[in-house]
Amino acid sequence: MYPGGAGSRKGQFESGTYEAYKLKRETPNSKLGALCAGVLCLILFGWFFRPEPAPADGRVHVRYWEKWTGFEEDAMRKVVDTFNARQDRIYVDMLAVSQVDQKMLLATAGGNPPDVAGVWDSNVVVYADYNAIQPLDDRCSRDGVGPEDYLAAYWELCRHRNHTFALPTTPASVALHWNRQKFREAGINPDQPPRTLEELAAFSDRLTRREGGKLVQSGFLPAEPGWWNWGWGHWFGGQLWDGRGHATLTAPENIRAFQWVKGFADRAGTRDLQVFQSGFGNFSSPQNAFLAGQVAMVQQGVWMANYIHNNNPGMDWEAAPFPFPEDRPDLANSTPVGLDVLVIPTGARHPEEAWEFCKFVQSQEGMEMLCAAQWKHSPLSRVSERFYREHRNKRIKLFYDLAARGRTFAPPPVGIWREWQDEMKTAFENIWTNGQAPADALAYAENRVQTKLDRYQESIARRYE
Repeated sequence: MYPGGAGSRKGQFESGTYEAYKLKRETPNSKLGALCAGVLCLILFGWFFRPEPAPADGRVHVRYWEKWTGFEEDAMRKVVDTFNARQDRIYVDMLAVSQVDQKMLLATAGGNPPDVAGVWDSNVVVYADYNAIQPLDDRCSRDGVGPEDYLAAYWELCRHRNHTFALPTTPASVALHWNRQKFREAGINPDQPPRTLEELAAFSDRLTRREGGKLVQSGFLPAEPGWWNWGWGHWFGGQLWDGRGHATLTAPENIRAFQWVKGFADRAGTRDLQVFQSGFGNFSSPQNAFLAGQVAMVQQGVWMANYIHNNNPGMDWEAAPFPFPEDRPDLANSTPVGLDVLVIPTGARHPEEAWEFCKFVQSQEGMEMLCAAQWKHSPLSRVSERFYREHRNKRIKLFYDLAARGRTFAPPPVGIWREWQDEMKTAFENIWTNGQAPADALAYAENRVQTKLDRYQESIARRYE
């Protein structure tokens, strides 16, 4: 969903994994499953999660597992190194771990978890539901860490069932990016992006080009990059659920949103679109559809400036809030928000020392060091002028302001979000590629989501009886 940073879903934990594991443990007749699980645990916990020898330096060594690689890993290592150098009592050993969310759960179930782990905001709900992570309320209260320190949208992503289970690292909000050169070529003022969704569609038509009947350039594609296909209804005032356990995919606002989406496919032709999209390169490459000039406008996150810098540094681009419906000016400045987070697993050997490290990351110094190096904005309520002055993303303040004062939204805080997202992806593809009526595609998805949601909520209710 997101590229590596906030909200990245590569290899992300499927919400049913831990539930299935727990059910296998709690079902008396599953002897074969228990035997297989036991063998697997012996292998994993005897090798990958083997205990480390006592440190010779006299410091408490905190095991920190993090999902990041590349420049994002380097950014956090700088924070870790600074923390380690500032005092001589705690030493954080950072390890980059692929599929960290799944491996953390295995290690937690085996009684040998890391002391702190860097995961995604969507992991928080299911981890908390199954007691895989520690609530942080007492420590936050004791040390003065609270909602006033953060932008409200990000603080809420760290909470579940009225408890705080995580703390932020790098955040993300989303805006419209456009290629100023493509605007000029189409006779559009590059300093005046579309304000409404109706204008966006009109601009897109003007920016779309064909050669010999073949589509060679699109103004805007709702399917590119496709990471927020679940959320189109939010830009029209819709919601995915009522907050009380009922999916609302067939709400009029959601149907209207996907009718708007379908209009792009209808005008371009689904077959032509399939051929056109098949030529898009990888996101993190010069062949990225936006970076290569194949798509003139794109919905992208705060990280995009970094990818432009690395893959097309000469590109003349700008960013602004994503447009809103002409008849709904109250929906201006809407954006999805996402967050990378730190959690302390249940059974961590050094939770207090892990907390000390987490607190340093939450400091203005630690957070700005991390977010600046990852080209992100800060999730904190207070930001230094130096942070903005020296930041390499020329529109970093836009993304902060969208999260701070815009109309923010995020996926429903439910443990089946991965499956829910898959159902939304299927509905989108049926509308975008197969020409299915939005009302029908959303009704089918809603029925399937509701069945899974009911089942999950019933299982959680039994745990809290």
